[in-house]
Amino acid sequence: MQTLKLIVIGNGMVGQHFLEQLVEKSQQQDPTFNIPSFNIQVFGAEPVAAYDRVHLSEYFQSQSADGLMLAAPDFYQQHGIKLHLHEAVLAIDPSAKTVSTAKGEYKYDQLVLATGSYPFVPPIPGNTQPHCLVYRTLEDLDAIYQSSQHATTGVVIGGGLLGLEAANALKMLGLEAHVVEFASRLMPVQLDPDAGELLKAKIQALGVTVHTEKATAQICAGSEKRLQLQFTDGQHLETDLIVFSAGIRPQDVLAKAAGLTLGERGGIVINDQCQTSDANIFAIGECALWNNQIFGLVAPGYQMARAAAARLCLDAEPKFLGADMSTKLKLLGVDVGSIGDAHGKTPGSISLRYRNDQSGVYRKLVLSKDGKKLLGAVLVGDNSYYDNLLQYVLNGLKLPANPEALILPTSGPAPTLGVAALPATATICSCHNVSKGNICSAIDAGTQDLVGLKSCTKAGTGCGGCAALLKSVLDHELTSRGVTVKKDICEHFAYSRQQLYHLVRVGNIKTFSELIAQHGKGHGCEICKPAVGSILASCWNEPVLAKPHVALQDTNDTFLANMQKNGTYSVVPRIPGGEITPKMLISIGQIAEQYQLYTKITGGQRIDLFGATLDQLPLVWQQLIDAGFETGHAYGKSLRTVKSCVGSTWCRYGVQDSVSMAVLIEHRYKGVRAPHKIKMAVSGCTRECAEAQSKDVGVIATENGWNLYVCGNGGMKPRHADLFATDLTDEQLLRYIDRFLMFYIATADRLQRTSVWFGNLDGGLDYLKQVILHDSLGIGAELEAQMALLVDNYQCEWKTALETPEQRARFKSFVNAPAPERDSFGFRSERGQLIPSQFIDAASPRLKAQVSAPAIPTETFAEENR
Repeated sequence: MQTLKLIVIGNGMVGQHFLEQLVEKSQQQDPTFNIPSFNIQVFGAEPVAAYDRVHLSEYFQSQSADGLMLAAPDFYQQHGIKLHLHEAVLAIDPSAKTVSTAKGEYKYDQLVLATGSYPFVPPIPGNTQPHCLVYRTLEDLDAIYQSSQHATTGVVIGGGLLGLEAANALKMLGLEAHVVEFASRLMPVQLDPDAGELLKAKIQALGVTVHTEKATAQICAGSEKRLQLQFTDGQHLETDLIVFSAGIRPQDVLAKAAGLTLGERGGIVINDQCQTSDANIFAIGECALWNNQIFGLVAPGYQMARAAAARLCLDAEPKFLGADMSTKLKLLGVDVGSIGDAHGKTPGSISLRYRNDQSGVYRKLVLSKDGKKLLGAVLVGDNSYYDNLLQYVLNGLKLPANPEALILPTSGPAPTLGVAALPATATICSCHNVSKGNICSAIDAGTQDLVGLKSCTKAGTGCGGCAALLKSVLDHELTSRGVTVKKDICEHFAYSRQQLYHLVRVGNIKTFSELIAQHGKGHGCEICKPAVGSILASCWNEPVLAKPHVALQDTNDTFLANMQKNGTYSVVPRIPGGEITPKMLISIGQIAEQYQLYTKITGGQRIDLFGATLDQLPLVWQQLIDAGFETGHAYGKSLRTVKSCVGSTWCRYGVQDSVSMAVLIEHRYKGVRAPHKIKMAVSGCTRECAEAQSKDVGVIATENGWNLYVCGNGGMKPRHADLFATDLTDEQLLRYIDRFLMFYIATADRLQRTSVWFGNLDGGLDYLKQVILHDSLGIGAELEAQMALLVDNYQCEWKTALETPEQRARFKSFVNAPAPERDSFGFRSERGQLIPSQFIDAASPRLKAQVSAPAIPTETFAEENR
């Protein structure tokens, strides 16, 4: 058997995938077939082995690259691969078949260029100054981190995919972030104008200022900050650091010097087998140019790696014949999806659009001229439609007679094609070219979990965009074979939420990093991180903005406020039992008047203040806390309100003091985190003015004490609560609520309401009574102790955030930045208050007439309330 000297230049994601493919193909080949064996050497310019660049920003969370590594430490030695780290190749001599480094010269028979790309830095005068950085490698991230240590503001030049990732990284470092984009919209390659406009609004609502249609003329020293960007329109922007993320360029310098054919605008020209103009030299990934295209995603690079490995192993297939460039992303918490021909460039194509500014979603379909095939799609604000639409595009499936139904809203979840309807040839994972048939074969061979499926097929290990669909296919195929489907929370934890809760509680685990190190793998995802964050809070009640927990939170918890449809936030102070003193009531009015906030008394007997911008949140809350208020946790999966009537204190029908009990209950359980939000109520008699029987926990007074109701809820699917216990004393009532809540928290699924949990509870009401009232499991005292710990550890999260410098630093960009113009959020005056203008713009003529009563002009309103 012939042994060939193979050199790979580049140890990035694509280069590493090539090595794995080569190893796999060599092991799978028939030993009687005369294929070559390889003596492999790999040269990497960086000091560390291949790592995951897709999740690069997560490096800031741990300051460790361990979770990003793509291969086990012994991978190279195990397969006889010599890895040269921090040893850049300086030259290639194709005639002598050698490569040269600073350490010497190395011979090759076959050479693979996986040199990737480098960040494009626009030729702006002043772009080489200190604190002008790029976002590409771990070393780049270390430089950004160092630059941020004494900074308050950062600017990213470039509003594409990587630019928004870089902006997210700056926010994670506690900086006020700006994005400067030359084009008229964000992500111009993937999104159309409407989608780009909506994405900009969403990104700005999250605290990142976006400047589109801005060309930077020069960078000079700032007057108040380190640097100043001077724009061609005469405006300027001061910042402490600049990150260039304006695109990539193929790393083709070695190839050019070696005389290989390049494209007119760069890139190493390759054929379908990824061979360059020299048949002994291959190029894969972002350095390669196929059919005059550079592919800047990991999935096409992986496909090239497979094609090159196949050619070296004398396998005629697969070839590289182009790649799907669809992407599913979550940028700063905002869903963005782009599929196929998103811009409708196909001749004769037609498009269907759905846009809802109120809910912040945009969906577009690009159809063939006859309307029978889906060519492309764009999604902003909701990626639940992505997997479904991708399958129509990838597999050329015939559209339904009414294709608009694929994107129009429904009363339930997004419509799905159904994995049963997908053919065996359907591509599930485009990164690794894994079909539904490949997955079925793996299941037939004995694979029964997601981890095993990913291991044997590689599906879901690239960009991760197919994870949800992969799980659906696995569950469907296992069920059809009569196999019980495991309820793992996600690919990173082979446990359900209930099991993770038990591991956290029993193991006294206090952080996500501890949990994933002991019981998981990888670095987590958007499913397990918030779930674990909730579990940790439910067990130990530490502030969610504490350093170990803040990266786990969703947008609302991150800013301790609910984002509203126009990008502003609501402020909801706690008003226990609906009881409030005149002085505190006046203070709310004064604060609302000062900041021009819309005020509304809610069904939960609180006063909501709407329309606060991010920069105002710390200012508003500081005044509320000074006036004696606490956070109402309206943003969290926790206790919201305890509603009450006036009870026996005032009402002639009342038989117990419902207000005092409601206040007691709300103070006891405030801040308790749960799988879903919790609402309670206390009525002073059976006339039920507090509507206790529609709550998760309802209490109704009797002549002899209190009746306890559980597991009710209102909303889209109302459920009447069940009578649980009667004529309880105050002490008994609190004891049983303690046990009930902690049992629910310990056993419910992720994001499961008490009513749904109860409906799935084996044994139903009788079983729940046995556990809570009669302590049939012997855990009553334990549940009570767990609740006591949460009660003792309670902190007002806003008070803690404002008093703790490290936590308040998360809001410093909003406190120190100039206040944004409120008009930019689209307000108008109605009935003496400011409301979002799009509410009126989108209303029917009849409704417009109803709300168009004489109103105070906006200017007058602002003047009167200064």
